[in-house]
Amino acid sequence: MSEKSTISRRTRVGSAGIAAAAAPSLAKGNPEMATQELQNPVDKYPKPPYKKQSQPWPGLASKMDPRPDHGEESYRGSGRLAGHKALITGGDSGMGRAAAIAFAREGADVAINYFPAEEPDAQEVIALIKAEGRVGFAIPGDLRDEAFCRRLVEDAAKGMPAGSRPAPRSWTCRTKTSTPP
Repeated sequence: MSEKSTISRRTRVGSAGIAAAAAPSLAKGNPEMATQELQNPVDKYPKPPYKKQSQPWPGLASKMDPRPDHGEESYRGSGRLAGHKALITGGDSGMGRAAAIAFAREGADVAINYFPAEEPDAQEVIALIKAEGRVGFAIPGDLRDEAFCRRLVEDAAKGMPAGSRPAPRSWTCRTKTSTPP
């Protein structure tokens, strides 16, 4: 017969709490961590009121003041998507831009789609993707055109390096003409 462990769940959880409390002091041994000064995130970004501004559709993030934070300077990846590839629509601005930057910093090769008038913003994103050592390319076009959407997926798949895999998550939308399964 095996002998029952004398360590209780309470002892295990308590030990984990002590280790978590010690983690900041362990980080002091890391020179990179020790040189970083703590910064209050509330004070890190611009605060309202913002000046009134307007742009014709589609607007450009590069012309906004203050410029939106899409993670260009703040997001640090850790290689969780190494060897994968992604196609991101609306990848020149907003959440699509943030996703494209994050995917590249996580190690994925990234194709972005954007409305043709947003070329300057798209080229900024492609430069950021390539700066991470990833394959990045832009495919302009209007997603309201179903034939273009089919070509977009084909072109993105052709443009990605052989051997890379699709990113582990994908989101699909049904068209107006499709019916539920």
